[in-house]
Amino acid sequence: MRVALLAESFLPHMNGVTGSVLHVLRHLNAQGHETLVIAPRAGEVTTDLHGARTELLRSVPLPSYPEVRVVFARAARLTALLRSFQPDVVHLASPFVLGWQGIAAADALRIPTVAIYQTDVIAYAQKYGVSQATAFARSHVSRLHRRATLTLAPSSASTAQLEELGVDRIRRWGRGVDAVRFDPAHRNETWRRTVAPAGEAIIGYVGRLAPEKQVDDLRALADLPGTRLVVVGDGPSRSGLERMLPDAVFTGHLSGAELGEVMAGFDVFVHPGESETFGQTIQEALASGVPVVATGVGGPLDLVRSSIDGWLYRPGDLDDLRARVCDLVGDPAKRRAFARAARESVAGRTWDALGAQLVGHYREAIALRPMDDGLPARGRHRPVIAAPAVSRPWRRYVALGDSITEGLCDGSRMPDGEYRGWADRLASLLAASSDGVFRYANLAVRSRKMKDLVEEQLPRALTMRPDLVSILMGSNDLVGPKVDIPALVAQLEGAVREARGTGADVLLATVFLPRRRAAALFARRFATFNSELRRIAAETGAILLDLEATPALGELPLWSDDRVHLRPAGHRLVAYRAADVLGVPDAEALSDLDEAFHSDEMPMPGSWLRRDALPWVWRRLHGRTAGDGRIAKHLTYVELPGRGRRKRVSST
Repeated sequence: MRVALLAESFLPHMNGVTGSVLHVLRHLNAQGHETLVIAPRAGEVTTDLHGARTELLRSVPLPSYPEVRVVFARAARLTALLRSFQPDVVHLASPFVLGWQGIAAADALRIPTVAIYQTDVIAYAQKYGVSQATAFARSHVSRLHRRATLTLAPSSASTAQLEELGVDRIRRWGRGVDAVRFDPAHRNETWRRTVAPAGEAIIGYVGRLAPEKQVDDLRALADLPGTRLVVVGDGPSRSGLERMLPDAVFTGHLSGAELGEVMAGFDVFVHPGESETFGQTIQEALASGVPVVATGVGGPLDLVRSSIDGWLYRPGDLDDLRARVCDLVGDPAKRRAFARAARESVAGRTWDALGAQLVGHYREAIALRPMDDGLPARGRHRPVIAAPAVSRPWRRYVALGDSITEGLCDGSRMPDGEYRGWADRLASLLAASSDGVFRYANLAVRSRKMKDLVEEQLPRALTMRPDLVSILMGSNDLVGPKVDIPALVAQLEGAVREARGTGADVLLATVFLPRRRAAALFARRFATFNSELRRIAAETGAILLDLEATPALGELPLWSDDRVHLRPAGHRLVAYRAADVLGVPDAEALSDLDEAFHSDEMPMPGSWLRRDALPWVWRRLHGRTAGDGRIAKHLTYVELPGRGRRKRVSST
C-alpha cells in the first residue's frame, strides 16, 4: 500500500501530532508499505523517518505561537505531489489548513482520505476568547471532516463532539504508548533527591505550556505541604508560569529516556487541560506506574478509572483538584495500589496493535471511496460504516421484503426446497438473547416490489402488533427499465412512518449490488435510493442497517450461482451485521464462530443460461414473476427457541 501523510505539524517541533506520525511511519515501513510525508518546513530534520519520502513545504509561524507553523499550499501543488506519488490513501494528521487543501487535492484525484481528529481547535479558539474564530473553527472542522472519506477520533468525548457537528463516518482510533520507555523501573532516586531533597512527594505535569492547556490551574497545588511541583515542557506561557509558581521546578522540554525517567519519578501526575481529544501524557504516566489526577472531561474520561488508577475532578473546580491530589499525596498505600492498577491499564495499547487497526481503516476508506464517487451530487447522505448498538427487549419481530429476506438460495441445514435467509438467522439470534417468549414472522416473498410492501405486507404486519419490523425492499423496482425514484422513496418513507407511528422499531436496510460489471448499470440508482434511506432513518428514528457500506457484501463468492441472490455465507454476513446494529451481545464473535462451523452448498446443476436466465426472460415476456402464487413462509408468528424453549407455531 502507498500512503501519503499530510501533517499540520512536523519535525523538528515535537508534539502529539508529530509523535503519532512517526509511530505510524515506523509501523507502515515495518509492514512493507511505502510512505510520503507532506508537512511544513520548520528546520533541519535529523530523526529517522523509517524510509518515508518527504515534501516539506514553505511555512510561516503563528505570531503568538512560533512553534506552530502554517502552510498555505495551493491545491494544484498538492495535487501534483499526490499524482506523482499515486497513493492508495491520504492520511490527514490533525488537519486544518494544509489538511483542507489536501482533501481538495485528493478529491480531484478520487483518492480516499482518512482524517485523524487530534487537536480540538474549537476549544483552543474559545480559550483565546475570539468569538468569530470559534464560529469559523466549528464550521471549518465540520466541513473538513464531513468531506473526508473517514474520520478517526481518539475518545468517546471527541466522537460525541464530532457527531454534534454533523460529522458522519467516525471510527475510534486511540493512541499507543511506549511501555518500554515509560516503565516504573526507570524511577531514579538520585533524580528524586535532587528535585525533592527533603523527601517531598513529587507532583508532576508534562505538556505544552500554553493557555489552552490550563497549566496555570497548578497554582491550586503550589502551597501543598510536603510536596514539590515539577513542570516539564515549554511554550509561550512558560515565563508567566515561572513567575506564578516560583517554587516549582521547570525542566524545559524533555524527550526519550530522560522523559521516561522523570515521568517514573513522579508520585502523582496532574493533567488540568479541558481541551484534550485524548491525553497522550496521561497514558505515559499510567504506563510509568504513576496515579493520575485529571479533569473529568474530554479524553481523560476514557483513560483514567476514577478510584482505581487515579481521580477525575470536576472541570474548573480547583478545590476539588487540590482535594484529589491531597488524597493521594497523604496516603502512600493508596498511591501504591493506584500505581499498580495504572501500569496494568495500558497493557495491550501498543503502537503495533494500533498500527494494524489503522491499516484496517485505510482499507475501509479505499472500499468506501467508490461509493462516494457513485453519489449523484455532493450533499447526499453517504454510506454509514458504523451504527450505535440499540439492544432492546424485542418480543415480536416481523420481516418484510423480497427474495433476499425470504432467504432464496440459503438452503443451509434446510430440507430440499426450503430456505433460511438472513432474517431467519437474525430472529434466532434475537431469540437466543431474549429472556422471554420471542415470536417471529417473515412476510417476504420473492419478486415483490415496493407497492407490495405498502399494500400487502405492511398492513398485515401491523395487525400482528410487532415491536420490531425489518424492511429490505426496492431492488426489484430499481433494476426495472424505468424507475421513479422520488415516488419509490415516498412510498417507503410512508411505510416507515406508519410503522414507527405504532411504536414499533424499524430496522431499515439499504439495498446492495454484487461487484459485477453488469451491476454497474444500476449503481447510480442504488446510490441515490440509499442516500434517501439514510435520510429517512435519521428523520424517523429508524435503525439503519447500511448494507451498501459493507464492502465485503459485494464480493462474488458471497453470491449464488444465479448471480442475483446471496449464498448462505452472504446471508450470514447480513444477519450478523444486523445483529450487531441491534445490540446482540458479541455478534461479531458469534459470526466468526458460525462461519468456522459451516460451509456453503455445492454449486447448482446446469448452466446459468438455461437454469436462471431463460426462465427469467420467459416470465418477463408473459408478465409473470417468480413469486406469483406464493405465500410468505411465516404468515403467522413462530415462537423461536431461546434459553431452553422449543420452537412452536403461535397464532397470536
